[in-house]
Amino acid sequence: MQINSSTLKRRMRVLVWLVVCAMGFAPTAQACTGITLTAVDGNVVRARTMEFNVNLESSVIVIPRAQARTGTTPDGKPGLSWKAKYASVGVSPMGMPHLVDGLNEKGLSMGLFYFNQSAQFQPYNPANASRTLASWELGSYILDNFATVDEVRQGLADVTVAPVIFNKFKIVLPVHFVVTDTSGKSIVIEYVAGKLNIHDNNIGVITNNPPFDWHMTNLQNYVNLSLQNSPAQRLGGVEIEGLGQGTGLLGMPGDFTSPSRFVRAAIFAHGVAQSPDANHAIFQAFHILNNFDIPKGVARDGEKDKDGNINADYTQWTSANDLTARRFYFRTYEDSTIRVVDLNKQDLDANRILSWPMNHKESAVDLGTPN
Repeated sequence: MQINSSTLKRRMRVLVWLVVCAMGFAPTAQACTGITLTAVDGNVVRARTMEFNVNLESSVIVIPRAQARTGTTPDGKPGLSWKAKYASVGVSPMGMPHLVDGLNEKGLSMGLFYFNQSAQFQPYNPANASRTLASWELGSYILDNFATVDEVRQGLADVTVAPVIFNKFKIVLPVHFVVTDTSGKSIVIEYVAGKLNIHDNNIGVITNNPPFDWHMTNLQNYVNLSLQNSPAQRLGGVEIEGLGQGTGLLGMPGDFTSPSRFVRAAIFAHGVAQSPDANHAIFQAFHILNNFDIPKGVARDGEKDKDGNINADYTQWTSANDLTARRFYFRTYEDSTIRVVDLNKQDLDANRILSWPMNHKESAVDLGTPN
């Protein structure tokens, strides 16, 4: 499917409107959860949920090599220009030519996550327009140009991510990023107080605000949790036994706030039985992320939209990246069937962006009558 320029411009205008509207209800747009699994054979899978309170009308796209790119600046000057060195596949909201989650042909994977309250990007100098990007462009810049986490770490020093404002709405898109390569190395990229912070992500987990180092410190509040059931305790002459399985995790936070999801994701991602290979790990990741699905309406803001509908985050899609096989898997709120796009089977030198809609509807398979 070819995305022509007029359609792209129209969808970009709609996306800007949707993003800004969503950020008007910022408390309900902060519920994405990311995990990383490493199989016994060493293959790496990175997976995540995408929550938002307006329909992002997402598609899976393949961005071919040599795709021409130009960054956006706060004053409207042309920003950093480049051509994609590597092809990539992943999710694009509303026809944008940029990814919010995906991987490239070298197995480098990137996820963009909401980071309200903490994100503050680098100061903009018009003299440096030629090295400047907007926050939503950085993820694709990484996938277009780098093959490893080490290359990303070095390359970000040459880029300014500026506070680019959608002029009509006076809002900057607050995000941070997780980047993982086939070796299992992972980093979290955050812009806080106008400075670039790159954190080693040895736990392989990411959620939203506060910054990553705060989440790692917060894990120390849960050193009492265990995957093993708690033994019976004696209180005076009475023996107190736990009620069923899971007593070692009594006290694990179960709400949808970012700190609570970070703790749960860390426990689940490192508590599951290790997968023998990436194919098993992909489906293991989807099982884990079932625990973070948000049904429509249960995590809501007090405001209503112009039609009187509640504004509530819900899990619009869940994705998993097989970094070795270069395969991108996903399912959606409307269709829990897991679908996949294999980057190796695409024309990586195509002259256009390829796109697959994600808006399929759920259906049940009728088994008929037994023989």
